[in-house]
Formats: sequence, structure tokens, C-alpha cells
Amino acid sequence: MSQAPLILVDGSSYLYRAFHALPPLTTSTGKPTGAVKGVLNMLLSLRRQYPDSPFAVVFDAKGPTFRDALFENYKSHRPPMPDDLRSQVEPLHASVRALGMPLLCVEGVEADDVIGTLARQCAALGRDVIISTGDKDMAQLVCPHVTLVNTMTGSVYDIEGVKNKFGVGPELIIDFLALMGDKVDNIPGVPGVGEKTACGLLNGIPGGLKGLYDNLDQVAGLPIRGAKSLGAKLAEHRDAAFMSYELATIKLDVPLDVEVADLMPGEPHREALIALYRELEFKNWLEDLLREAKAAGENCEVQPEGCSIQAEAEYTTILDPAEFDAWLERLKNAECFAFDTETTSIDAQRAELVGVSFAVEPGQAAYVPLRHSYMGVPQQLELDAVLGALKPLLEDPAKTKICQHGKYDMNVLMHYGIEMRGMTFDTMLESYVLDATATRHDMDSLALKYLGRGTIRFEDIAGKGAKQLTFDQIAIEQAGPYAAEDADITLRLHQTLLGKLEQTPSLLKVLTEIEMPLVPVLARIERNGALVDAQLLGQQSVELGDKLVQLEREAFDIAGEEFNLGSPKQLCAILYDKLGCPVISKTAGGQPSTAESVLAELAEQDYPLPKVIMQHRSLSKLKGTYTDKLPQQINPR
Repeated sequence: MSQAPLILVDGSSYLYRAFHALPPLTTSTGKPTGAVKGVLNMLLSLRRQYPDSPFAVVFDAKGPTFRDALFENYKSHRPPMPDDLRSQVEPLHASVRALGMPLLCVEGVEADDVIGTLARQCAALGRDVIISTGDKDMAQLVCPHVTLVNTMTGSVYDIEGVKNKFGVGPELIIDFLALMGDKVDNIPGVPGVGEKTACGLLNGIPGGLKGLYDNLDQVAGLPIRGAKSLGAKLAEHRDAAFMSYELATIKLDVPLDVEVADLMPGEPHREALIALYRELEFKNWLEDLLREAKAAGENCEVQPEGCSIQAEAEYTTILDPAEFDAWLERLKNAECFAFDTETTSIDAQRAELVGVSFAVEPGQAAYVPLRHSYMGVPQQLELDAVLGALKPLLEDPAKTKICQHGKYDMNVLMHYGIEMRGMTFDTMLESYVLDATATRHDMDSLALKYLGRGTIRFEDIAGKGAKQLTFDQIAIEQAGPYAAEDADITLRLHQTLLGKLEQTPSLLKVLTEIEMPLVPVLARIERNGALVDAQLLGQQSVELGDKLVQLEREAFDIAGEEFNLGSPKQLCAILYDKLGCPVISKTAGGQPSTAESVLAELAEQDYPLPKVIMQHRSLSKLKGTYTDKLPQQINPR
């Protein structure tokens, strides 16, 4: 059985590329994190692809290298590292180490040299090596056992791949770079020699750079543009060419205190990762780690200052009338309580109530199932009786209620004759007023950000996709903790968020005097809805359908054949290949574009087909989005 390949990652290369190529990402406090996330995504993808491989992430060390001593202007024209990138280096290093991945930084040399040394040692033993990099200099390391992979683009370079990409084999890459230079690293090369000329020289005269300079008299006879004067230019810049050769050569003999056997990744350090991901606000990764910790029985929740999360919560599922009466008394005596509904739909106008939950203090919450309907469901309390008992409390404006997205609960309860009053606080709005862009404002996101706690997600108990259960189909044993946690988390969030808002009275005023009074107004507007005349819309759909048929025929006449107006590929062939329209713009894949802006420009130039296509697209959207769809959204209630 062959050994798994050694994976060597050019961390410095990817850090720069991720910083410049990916959209900027910052935390709620403005800390840049996009490059860190981009590189970590790539590393995690590689680890999943090669789970049994030794693995090293190599970064440039601080300070000068031997190349700076060789050429004082080496990389001298590079601007200083941007502050937004510099601030991400340490968090990235810390994250790599916390993931259990070996990280190497060797002073006096570059990451390329460390990678080259390890790759050559490993290849000499007959073991395969995969170098993950976006740096073309690394092509000189490719051999039967060494392959380059650009994880950001998916490009793979073996020996043939290098020849196809650069026009010379790996054994001539250093000579190639020495002749043409490298603007990125300020390697001078020979002025006026570009890629094509360098390839022509090296393929035309054997022996690489030395062979070329030993046979300069042959240059004039090569089929290269400007060949007659090229020999003299090469002779003039001989010293620069050979110095460039040294600068471009990756060292293969860097003294290292690690061997391949030392590069097996260890287990991730979960607590360190949780702290890092929380600081960097990597929500999904943090949530996954907290769930793993919870499943393993570990108490790894990282708590923000001032937020006391109890290790154990007491959640009750109420199936006994006496127990409900006891909880009803607790609600009556509580200064305030959190309230939540569980239903069959996220559309409040169509949702049917399945159960209710409430919390009176952190860690003290209960769920009352009312209409679970699966096979073997236990006896539940009577819905009318429970709602009848809760109605005075829910409608009492003097009894403070706290909800998460309470407008939804208001609308659901209205279907059962309850007009909720006294909803003094809504944690979704508290979060929004505090910092609208800090995070998403759903409960799971808020719990992670402000409580450092992973919650039970709906998908965890209901599944995903087409087979996802509605809440009434979920076993009460699973539904109870989920629903009670919703109320508990709502109460905890309120205590944390209100404390933060009280530190800025102007924000608290926005919440209490603008946002909260607006909630029942918006709820009433949503319940009233908008009147839709289905019959009139149906007539308009027929008319639009007839017009679309006419436009299709018109397009076919112009094109001289029938085609699918909705197919960019077929439209592209008609517009550009058959009708000869000018190519104004191309897609990322290099094909002529049929985007709206392109069609509009062609239409302005009096090309008839683009005008017809634009009309057809406009009417298709009108029909599909409005006249066909609005009647389907009429509420049967």
C-alpha cells in the first residue's frame, strides 16, 4: 500500500492572494478577517481531501533573507504590508496551530526554500509530495514525485502541466525566470526579454542559461522577434541574468529540525479554536465546535463579560394539568417572562399553533405541547383550555413579555382570538438597534454572538430539504427541549442586550419609543394584507401569455429559425454567430455575454433581436412573478 503524499502549503502566498482576491470581511468591531477565513477554508478543504497525509503550513519568517544580502533591491519595490493584512497574520498562525496543523517559519530563508527542502527530501525517498501554492516559482520543484496544486483555482501542474503552462519543463524554470525576471520579487532578468522570447531562447539553444551564454553567436539565427540584436543585449546583461538565476533558485538544503514523520497533524485544540472563532466571529465554525463540545460532554462555552450561562438548565415539558397550573402561577407572579410559539409554518398568516413555551428566569423554562399529531403521541393538554388560561396574562399590558421576533407570535395568536399586549421587549429588535450589522438577528446567531452558546437548530430535530418535518410531526421528547430553550435563550438574550442598550440611552430610546410601539402596527398591517383581484390578474396573465407568443414569433422571424429565448447558449449562437452582433462583453468563462446591460446597448445600436428579447424577458418576469403568483398567495382565511 503506497504512503499518503506529503502536503506542503505555501501559507504566505495564500495569505496575500486571499487578501486581494476575496471580498473584505470584518467583525462587528471592524477587525479584518477575510484573509484568515479564506486561508482556513482552503486548509480545511485540503485536510478533508488528504486526511491521512503528513501536512505542513509554511510561512515567511520576519526579517531579511540571504537573497537580500545577494541583491539589496530584492523585493524593494514592494509596498509595505497593508495594515488590514498585517493584523490578520497572528490570528491566522494561531488558528492553524489550534487546528493541530504543523506550522513552519524559518529565519533567513523564505517559505519557498523550506518547502523546496522538504519536497526534495521526501521525493528522494520515493514518496509523493503535493505543494499547494499560487507561486509560479515553485514550478522548478516539479518532478515525477512532486506536483503543484493551486487550491484557490483548482489548477494542477505535473511535469507536462508545467511545460504546457510555461513553454519549458520544470528543469528550465529557473533559467526561464532568470531571463525574463520577476516584477513581483524585483528580480531584474534581461531587459526586453519576456515569456515568448525566454521560451524561444531556452528551447532553441540547449543547456539552459549557461548553454545559452556559451553559444550567444547562435541567437541571431533563432526564429525569435529581434533575434539579430538579442545576442548583444544578452551579453550586456550577463551579470544581471546570472544574479537573477541565483535569486530565483529555491534552496533545497535548508537546515531543518523537523522530518516528514514529525508533520502528522494533531487533534484540534477545541477550546483555543472556540476562543479564536468567537473573537473572529466565524459563526458557523463556532457553532459546529460548540455542538461537538456539547456532544462530548465538555464545557467549552466561551462566555462574554457579564453574561452568566448556567451549566445546567431545567426544562419542563408540561403534559399534566396540575403542572400547567403551577407554571401559570409562576407566570402570574413573575415580574416578566419570555414567551414563544411553535407552529406549522414560518408564514404567520397560515401557521397553526402546535405549542407554547415560556421562561421565568435563566435556565427555568417549559414547553406546553398542544397539537402534535404523529403516531403514538402522548395525551396533550386541551388547546382551548390552555389558551383560555393564558389569555388574560398575554393580553395584560401591565405584564411584561419578552419575545424574539414577537410580531410573528402576535399574528399567530390573533388567529386564536388573543391580542397580545405588554410585549415590552423583542430581542431581535434589541440586537438590531444595538448594532444592525454586527450579526444576523435570528436566535441562533444572537446566542452565539452574545451568549457564546450553540443552540438546538430546527434542522437538528426536523431534518432538512423535502423530507423536513413540520413541528407537529416532531416527537415531543425532542420538541420539548428545543421549544423550552427558545424561551430560555430569549430571556437570557434580553438580559444581556438590555444591559448593553442601557449604556447608550439614545439607543434605548429608539427601541422603546420607536421600534417596540411600531410592532403591533406592523402586525396589524400584515394581518389586513392587500386585496388581490384574482380574476383580473388571471385575465392579465392570459393577455401577457398571448403577447409573449407574439414576441417569440417575432424573434424567430428575425433569427430565421426557432430557438429557446430563455437559453443564453442558444441566444448567444443566434446573436453573435448567425446575426454578427458585436461582442460588447464576455462572461467569466470567456463566452459573449447576453446580460441585460449588453442587450440594452445592442438595442440602442438598432439591432432588432435584442429589443425583442428584452421585451420578452420583461413580460415573462411580470407574468411569472406577479400575475401568476399573486393569486396563489391569497390567504384562505
